[in-house]
Amino acid sequence: MAQADVAALLRQAMVVMLELGGPPLLAALAAGLLISLLQAITQISESTLVFVPKVLALCGVLVLMGPFMFAVLSNYTHLLFDRLIVVGGS
Repeated sequence: MAQADVAALLRQAMVVMLELGGPPLLAALAAGLLISLLQAITQISESTLVFVPKVLALCGVLVLMGPFMFAVLSNYTHLLFDRLIVVGGS
């Protein structure tokens, strides 16, 4: 396997990582930011108040984006196994 092929696989791995990790992280960030803003406006200093909305936001994103995330990961895994077969056959 040439260095260009390895570099392309690593680049694709980074893209897959961003596609899989980006939506849940952005949802948690948005939920935390909104709850923190609400706490600042109402002057409620309850630290456990952020937990439930973040969990609900993460669950919602995983339910909505689950099929997309599975397809991305499945396609990348098939690509890796195809490359392994090509390397093993040569």
